[in-house]
Amino acid sequence: MTRSAAPPSTLYDLDLDEFAELCSDEPRYRVDQIWRGLYTELRLPSDITTIPKALRARLDEEAPLALTELQLQHADRGQTLKWLWKLHDGHQIETVLMLYPDRATVCVSSQAGCAMACGFCATGQAGFDRHLTTGEIVEQVVAAARAAGGRRVSNVVFMGMGEPLANFSNTWKAVERFHGDLGLSARSITVSTVGLIPGIRQLTQSALPVTLAVSLHAANDLLRDELVPINRRYPLDDLCEAMIEYRERKGRRVSIEWALIDGVNDRDGDAHELAAIARRTRSHVNLIPLNPTPGYPVRGAPPKRLYEFRDRLEELGANATVRRTRGLEIDAACGQLAARHRSAGASSGTPVELGRN
Repeated sequence: MTRSAAPPSTLYDLDLDEFAELCSDEPRYRVDQIWRGLYTELRLPSDITTIPKALRARLDEEAPLALTELQLQHADRGQTLKWLWKLHDGHQIETVLMLYPDRATVCVSSQAGCAMACGFCATGQAGFDRHLTTGEIVEQVVAAARAAGGRRVSNVVFMGMGEPLANFSNTWKAVERFHGDLGLSARSITVSTVGLIPGIRQLTQSALPVTLAVSLHAANDLLRDELVPINRRYPLDDLCEAMIEYRERKGRRVSIEWALIDGVNDRDGDAHELAAIARRTRSHVNLIPLNPTPGYPVRGAPPKRLYEFRDRLEELGANATVRRTRGLEIDAACGQLAARHRSAGASSGTPVELGRN
């Protein structure tokens, strides 16, 4: 496991007070102009023409951007974009922008790598590098918003690389920035977890009623211990109680994420166990076709089985939806693009644009 020194503060790490300190020799209204330029107008510092050119250059030098684009891929006729970014220390993360006729959703990473070791996840197969800073998380959304072609970013989902609740402080500060400064509804921000109960409890005590999604993938402890190793520390019964507490305290239905794996968790018995948990926690089940990864020797359930499994869940009294999969031709699963980039020994210099259709 590689650990890096603490990253330097970058542009989107700074809050209003820190910008005021950085610009202490400028009139106070300059700070407001910078903040409005960054978060309302979504401009790069060099494009905030309401502030002097010398101040723009100073921001570029003293509060640099965190992300360097290595690759940008397009899929779904240009409606899905996936970035591979390089951080200051060479670690790589991914961001996905999904465009719809009147809105856009951004899927962000919260860590470089992941320590949860879920075998079917490309990020988990690669291991953990470090937590992302607040600024590194926020900058992903701002960069994606600039690329959204005038469509408003209406939703942010923490379903990219990493376990957001293992990086709770920086994740939550980013949530507050999305809500307070980018204007997103708390209900339009989804925090996904493999089941870190202490983090769920922190989320329960926090001020904003974000959407909680639990990546369950197995509904008995024996199978879940194998698929999601953190289950050995936080078993299903305790996890269900944390989910129930979140729903009761926040008035928000919890989502269960279930990647359907052929012959592993798509059997009739799995449907019965999952339906029982969904009824107990009053959760909604999102069924996800498993994206293939080189490090996991099984495949996702075929489409016919996905819909049969959904129908069986509904017969058993659970609410379930089959999630539409996007970007299969551009390494859609979290961590796949970074893994392929590393395995190819690609240069970290010139950005490459792939997969445009």
